[in-house]
Amino acid sequence: MLLEHFGADRPVWTLNELTEASGMNKTTVHRLMATLIHAGWVDRTGDGAYRVAMPVFEVGSAALIKLDIRSAARPFMVQLAERFGDTAYLMVPADQGAVCIDRVEGSNPLIVAGINIGSVMPYHAAAGPIVMLANSEELRAQWVRAGLTSFTERTLTDVEGLTSHLASVREAGYSVSDSDYLAGVAAVAAPIFGRAGVVVASISVGGRVEAFRGRRSTKRWMACSMPLLASPELCRRYRSAADETVGRGDVNPQSVTNSPRIGLLS
Repeated sequence: MLLEHFGADRPVWTLNELTEASGMNKTTVHRLMATLIHAGWVDRTGDGAYRVAMPVFEVGSAALIKLDIRSAARPFMVQLAERFGDTAYLMVPADQGAVCIDRVEGSNPLIVAGINIGSVMPYHAAAGPIVMLANSEELRAQWVRAGLTSFTERTLTDVEGLTSHLASVREAGYSVSDSDYLAGVAAVAAPIFGRAGVVVASISVGGRVEAFRGRRSTKRWMACSMPLLASPELCRRYRSAADETVGRGDVNPQSVTNSPRIGLLS
């Protein structure tokens, strides 16, 4: 991830420098940095360069640890995309919405063009954002309110209906969306919890509505959920990344106590 390039020894980077260092194309880097600015993790300097915002350092680089979810979850996203042919997504919460930090496209002809790496999505639509909203009291306090935007005729915007739906998602342990954000597109998502029980991300699979009806939707939910609930390998990869960051002295050990950890494992 782009934030990994910033540090005490190199706090400021230009767009060209980040493009060269990351190996990404300039358009992608620009879009991702715009998302990080929007989320409050990065600031622009007077001459247009990028600088990590002070809150990132104040939390002991916890934001950097969170982004290690991407490398830990990637192999499982590839498996999901290959198994079902749909697109797998990884999203993390931010104040402005759910940020897509990774996606893996499957073989199905439908490409969900509206959701890309760097996209910031509303919490009240689509499976990935909704499953995080359902499992975060803090997010619900901020986002469940009157006047929410309706993206399709199936978007839940009334407070009572949305609150009831979120309670059902929380009880079920997963979320299924059906054309509530993009018409003709459905998805199923499972939450990723931190050690303190705080939701830190969601993993989802999205594609044509027809592929998510009945038993086919259940199979996708189980495929999304089981790596998070039962895979010691996914837990090990993520915890190893966090421990390595602590070993470098980049993180306050006290902040790591409540840092994210994949899965519902104690």
